Amino acid sequence: MACNIAYIEHLCNLLSPLGDVRFRKMMGDYVIYLNEKCIITACDNMAFIKKLPCLEEMMHDAETGHPYEGAKEAYILDTSNESLLKKVIPVLWDNLPFPKKKK
Repeated sequence: MACNIAYIEHLCNLLSPLGDVRFRKMMGDYVIYLNEKCIITACDNMAFIKKLPCLEEMMHDAETGHPYEGAKEAYILDTSNESLLKKVIPVLWDNLPFPKKKK
C-alpha cells in the first residue's frame, strides 16, 4: 500500500520548523528531505529512518521494519511524539551525508 499525500504533507508540516522540507515520490512511496538531506523514507503511511548508532539510545523502544523489499532494517518513527521527533531528526541530520552530485 502506498502513502497518501495527506500523510506526507503532515510529515512535512511537522518537520518544517527544523528547516527547508521537500518530498519526492518514488515508486508509490516518498522520500522526505530536510535541508537537502534525505531524512525519512515514507512507506505505507509509516516514517522510516536509518538505524544509526547515534540514535540507539533515543530509539531503543521504537519498532523497526523494512520500508520496502530488499531495504535494510530501519526505525519506525512515532510521528505522534513531537518531542521525540524534535530530538531525533537534528541528530539524524547531523549524521547523514548530503546526496552525491550527479554528473
